[in-house]
Amino acid sequence: MNKKSYENLRGPVAGLLLVLSFVASASNTSVPEGKNRYLASSFADRIVLLPATDAASSQAVGWRSSIAQSQLQWAKAIDGPALELDAKTLDVKGTLVKTDNGSAYFYKATMSGLQSDTLYAYRVKGEGNWSEWLQFRTAKAEFEPFSLLYFGDAQNNLKAHFSRLVRSAQQHVPQAKLMLHAGDLVNSRYGILDHEWGEWFDAIGWVGAMTPQLIAAGNHEYLKSENAKGEERRELAAQFTAQFQSLSNGPAALQDTVFYHDYQGVRFIVLNSTAAVEDESLAKVQAGWLKQVLSNNPNRWTIAIYHHPMFSVSLGRDNPRLRQYWQPLFDQYKVDLVLQGHDHVYGRYQPENKGPVYMVSVAGPKMYLVSKQARAQMAQVGEDTQLFQQLDISENQLKVKAMTVTGRLYDSFTLKRQSDGSNLLQQQFKAKVAHCSAKTINDNKCWQGTEFSAAESAPEKK
Repeated sequence: MNKKSYENLRGPVAGLLLVLSFVASASNTSVPEGKNRYLASSFADRIVLLPATDAASSQAVGWRSSIAQSQLQWAKAIDGPALELDAKTLDVKGTLVKTDNGSAYFYKATMSGLQSDTLYAYRVKGEGNWSEWLQFRTAKAEFEPFSLLYFGDAQNNLKAHFSRLVRSAQQHVPQAKLMLHAGDLVNSRYGILDHEWGEWFDAIGWVGAMTPQLIAAGNHEYLKSENAKGEERRELAAQFTAQFQSLSNGPAALQDTVFYHDYQGVRFIVLNSTAAVEDESLAKVQAGWLKQVLSNNPNRWTIAIYHHPMFSVSLGRDNPRLRQYWQPLFDQYKVDLVLQGHDHVYGRYQPENKGPVYMVSVAGPKMYLVSKQARAQMAQVGEDTQLFQQLDISENQLKVKAMTVTGRLYDSFTLKRQSDGSNLLQQQFKAKVAHCSAKTINDNKCWQGTEFSAAESAPEKK
């Protein structure tokens, strides 16, 4: 087996992938081949809120434009328009990233010294112009009930399909304080496909600029390449690090993708399962770090987010290394909920009715098939269904609702905290299992996610 390395995208490898990217993107986005829909300009775009060290007193933000220097400005929100009169201004230097859409500068900055539970307005600068004013509220310094949203893989045809799900989620859960993503935001594996990133930000829209995003890296955030010796490399897409990395409390080997974030009494732990399933040493590194983060955890609830499922739901998949290194720690330190993606189906499972509840979900249009084993073991499964999950967290209860893109309730349960620190799972609702609606099946997949042409051209399922 070829030796793999995990690095940020740069140098000659980046150049090779840039060439490959021109031939790979058209069928996976709404952008016609040869067109440039998402060129960086002098106007700031791709504005997104990110986790900061202390959610009650700081807030990170990322954005993009075509100029090397930018500014971030913020003030307490007021009822009138004169926000800039009392605003603070921070100069920010951009990071240059070269893509198939040309060069762009990406920025990240943190607004510090904020007051807890306070509404702020902010904006970012392009070349001689400012973005619109956007708002966010800092977290409370102590535990306080709140709601959040969790999404599985978006990945394909983002503007056509993922955007509908995001808008439905925002309509149904406008009070969400955070949005969690379990990886595979985009599909690019063999090129720096910036159209896909542009469509992801189109789909998230202003919601992402006003609600902090906690994002796990999936396998499709890594680009495949080989060095001169024929050794396989996994290069983390340049846009991912340049746009999303805002915390540096993870292990040194995986600072870009592994971190924890505390928010109003909940510890969110973001792990890199792609590195773990393909490199045992990085599974061990994360396990060592995970033990430290879990053993020194003052929060009421603990939620882990990563890409590959601990217990696979779709056909032909299994990740035993995660069970070897991570599951014992989840059990020992009483992790409450584990949120995952990758399998392009829905599944919920609590082994032997104890320990964490493991969830797998899918947000985009690529749909796979549920395995017979998962159908037999898991409390709820589903195919061919775009879903978002609403989490409502209070002191002694964690309620979860899985909702379809049309707003239909698909699965609902509550974890009730017991006196010994364990949770009692109570099922509220379970819809009839959704099955693949495709007339034909291709390679054990329901829909391929690229306007479905591959699935529809396959032989009929027997």
